[in-house]
Amino acid sequence: MEFHSARLLLAIDLIGTALFAAEGASAASHAHLDLFGVLVLAFAVALGGGIIRDLLIGAVPPSAIRDWRYAATALTAGAFLFLLHTTTAAMNFWVFVTLDAAGLAFFAVAGAAKALDFKIHPLLAIMMGGVTGVGGGTIRDICLAQIPVVLRSEIYATAALLGATVTILLLKAKLPPAMASTLGIVTCFAVRMLAVYHHWNLPKA
Repeated sequence: MEFHSARLLLAIDLIGTALFAAEGASAASHAHLDLFGVLVLAFAVALGGGIIRDLLIGAVPPSAIRDWRYAATALTAGAFLFLLHTTTAAMNFWVFVTLDAAGLAFFAVAGAAKALDFKIHPLLAIMMGGVTGVGGGTIRDICLAQIPVVLRSEIYATAALLGATVTILLLKAKLPPAMASTLGIVTCFAVRMLAVYHHWNLPKA
């Protein structure tokens, strides 16, 4: 049984793609990359996590390579942010964090749901949600020669895992996929934003 319709999963995936592409392009603009660099980073941030997930669960070729709409969405969002460079250059911290948190939430839920549809064990499907959520941001930070935010930030990967967990549990409880996805997205987004606002962190060694 498929827990998500193909159309719902595609919609969640494309929204996450647009959000992470915009966030990646914004980061590239702040790093003073040229148009090519902005588009490359937008593409990598938007699609990197999903490609890693698809390779791990055996969905090959990955959706981001098989379906032109993913690349078109990422490149369009990246180009749009580049054209608005004078605005994005002054983008404040909270707009950047909000874009990142929203992309994280959509991708965590989409990654977990797709893994579940591929008959992956629920625990590992949650892990795939986390991989999808943090993969693009990790690629972004590596490309910009920064320590990945997932290793140094307030609760980040944990928020993705929580959102994925909520989605999987609600799907297993037979809630409608749209409701389960929405609650998972809201959970991840809220936890991430609250963690940044209140400077929550996991215990450190």
